[in-house]
Amino acid sequence: MKLKKGDTVVVLTGKFKGKQGEVMVVLPKDDKVVVSGVNTAQRHSKPRRANQPGGIVDRDMPIHVSNVAFVHKGKPTKVGYRVDKDGKKVRVARATGEVIS
Repeated sequence: MKLKKGDTVVVLTGKFKGKQGEVMVVLPKDDKVVVSGVNTAQRHSKPRRANQPGGIVDRDMPIHVSNVAFVHKGKPTKVGYRVDKDGKKVRVARATGEVIS
C-alpha cells in the first residue's frame, strides 16, 4: 500500500467526494484507510470507567484505498517509488516527479 499515516488525501467517489483529510490509520490487510473527518458514523458507547461518560460518539470509519488519492501541492496524484542516488527507495509524486517527504 502506497499511503502512510499522516498523508493528506482527497476522496474521489461516494458521499464524501471532494473532501480532504489526513490518514489516521492504514489497514493493509483490508486495503482500507481511516481518514479524519471522512466517512463518519455514530456509535453508541457505554461508560467503561467511573469518570468516562457514555453516549453517542462520532467515529471515522474505514474507506477503501481505491476511493482516495494522495494530495501533493494541492492536487491529487498517484504515488510511485524510485531508487535515489544514495540507493534509498523514496516515494515520488507521479504527476510532478518530485520526492515526497
